[in-house]
Amino acid sequence: MLLRLPDLWGVGFLVGDFPLDTVLALVGIAVPVGAFLWEFVVVGRRRLGYRVQMDTPVTGEITSVFPGVLEQLRSDSAELRDLSVVLVRIENSGAIAIETADYLLPSPRIGLHLRFPQRRVIGMAVTELSDQALADSLGSNSGIGVREDTGGHIGVIDLPKVPLDRSDHYKILAILQRSEGSGEYPAPVLVGGLKRGRVTETESRTGISRMMLALVAFLVLVIVVQFAVAVFEPEPAPADCATGRLTLVGSSAFEPVVREAAAQYAKRCTRAEFEFGFEGTERGLDRVTVQGKDNRELLAISDGSKGVAYPALRHRALAVALFSVIVHKDVGVRDLTVAQVRDLYQDRITNWKEVGGRDIPVVLVNRLPGSGTRDTFDRRLLDAAQQPPRRHVSCTGIKDLIGTKPEHCDVQVTSDMIAAVAELPGAIGYSAFAEASKADVVPVTIAGVRADRDAAITRTYPFWGVEYAYSYGDPPGDSLAAAFLRFLTEQTGQEVLRAFGNAPCDDLPDRERCLPDS
Repeated sequence: MLLRLPDLWGVGFLVGDFPLDTVLALVGIAVPVGAFLWEFVVVGRRRLGYRVQMDTPVTGEITSVFPGVLEQLRSDSAELRDLSVVLVRIENSGAIAIETADYLLPSPRIGLHLRFPQRRVIGMAVTELSDQALADSLGSNSGIGVREDTGGHIGVIDLPKVPLDRSDHYKILAILQRSEGSGEYPAPVLVGGLKRGRVTETESRTGISRMMLALVAFLVLVIVVQFAVAVFEPEPAPADCATGRLTLVGSSAFEPVVREAAAQYAKRCTRAEFEFGFEGTERGLDRVTVQGKDNRELLAISDGSKGVAYPALRHRALAVALFSVIVHKDVGVRDLTVAQVRDLYQDRITNWKEVGGRDIPVVLVNRLPGSGTRDTFDRRLLDAAQQPPRRHVSCTGIKDLIGTKPEHCDVQVTSDMIAAVAELPGAIGYSAFAEASKADVVPVTIAGVRADRDAAITRTYPFWGVEYAYSYGDPPGDSLAAAFLRFLTEQTGQEVLRAFGNAPCDDLPDRERCLPDS
């Protein structure tokens, strides 16, 4: 698998299946370490450096800086013009000592040439020895001397093979006269070589070296690339992530919960995709029964146990779910007992004034047979008592009849139930509590107890049911269906269930309550 990062600088980043951020971190460490080893161990272990500390034309100030020097020169020469003074520091800038045998010039005594293009040397002196012992190697018998090269256009000071311990240095002060050209003088150059080392011009220690600037620039580049990778490269999927396309069908009451859980799973496992078909519990169970054998990535969500029907399906308990009795906001009732709910749906109460409400005929709204929510309503509040047989009536079809006498009508899914109760004066119905609490209806308390997860766990609130997921047989362990079920029952999906007011089966003190037909 290859991941193309956004083109930040006109170049696409192509990242394979390896930890690029780790590689960049290792490179960021290896390059400075390698540069250090190369500079100070391989080539810089033995290094002789030179630095031009002063190169200035001679004016009257030379008298005060070097008292008597100019007068002495003038006495030795009839006319000296265009003079300059140069001070060069020569030092061991490496990691080990430099011996006389380390110099590469073939001369037995001369190890370096200090060259001054366009100038000739008319006077020189050795000054500022870091160790007075160096004087023995720089005396009059050492070979140090002045000459001219290339027809007198380049002045040269020959320097002897001076042994230098670490950090040892000496300085050469030269009085020069222009030999050709005009304007600024070319910079002095120290020529020579060392075994397994080099001669190099150094810079003032008060500044930042080019090597340091290059390393800083490289490390900044590494950090920028690491930041780009961290921002644009998706985090690796957790170990329990599965890929594929899972279809979820069934209970419309539990649809919002399942959709949110699927969205959370897809954020965590980016190669998982979901499709939905929430048309009611019975239709969902039918679909899995017919299609599930050939499509193992198919799950039906049910508001209750399937009972003895659908023998090929396997259940997985998810959570205790809260349901609510809901009424139109103008009926004037906020609380009902279980007995009153039963009497309403068995046509023994037909006007809201009989239970302390307004003088409005009751409109009973039911889910169609086969609905898991209706089955839970009948079991928990009607105590399995049969509702009187009624012909099917569309809630849309009775809108113009409302207000004159009691009515009843049927809806297909939860959203239709909530819409009907909100629109029809005198209406009563039932739905998942999470959806009812956000709609323009009144969720009534039951015998003074409001819908609450803790009340459902302790059974003090009576209108609850167990949500199940059904698959055709047991889903393969590496399938998206199996991974999503684990997510819902063992992982972060439990937090989604709780957020919608449900109690995961693991939260129950009596987990057998989640068994079918409990």
